[in-house]
Amino acid sequence: MLGIPFEARPAPDEPPTDRHLPPHKAVMEVARYKAEYISRLYSANHTVIGADTAVSIDGELLGKPESENAAAEMLRRLSGRTHTVYTGVWVCGCPHGHEKSAGFTDATDVTFYPLSPQDIEWYISTGEPMDKAGAYGIQGKGLRLVKSITGDFYNVMGLPAARLYRFLSKR
Repeated sequence: MLGIPFEARPAPDEPPTDRHLPPHKAVMEVARYKAEYISRLYSANHTVIGADTAVSIDGELLGKPESENAAAEMLRRLSGRTHTVYTGVWVCGCPHGHEKSAGFTDATDVTFYPLSPQDIEWYISTGEPMDKAGAYGIQGKGLRLVKSITGDFYNVMGLPAARLYRFLSKR
């Protein structure tokens, strides 16, 4: 959508995140790991972008659920409440600049409608929550759960694209 050609290359296993780090630092740590891992596979003239997204509520990071029960527990915690979605972005081989690598984090507040047990059961039955931080995808069927957002919609999807575009343009 930004008019920048790209090729997606997933990094292998993510490193375990230090749960004691503040959320914005935890996502940045994983984004940097991903970008640096992939950048080692390419020549120096490539720009590599790594990103990681997590949900934070009550000071705890919620990553991807490991089971349907874990997904249900996450959704119960988010029900009727506001949480923050953090995305860390790390760029290796920054264009237009002198720095070899740099990054930023973005945060968006999301408020859920109160969810009934039936709402949670239905959503889990779609399979969608299982590969999403916080057990929901705002860009899919999970949009039914979201009452409001304050911040960048695309950050909740996992990549604050407009901010990334500006970051790459000024580097």
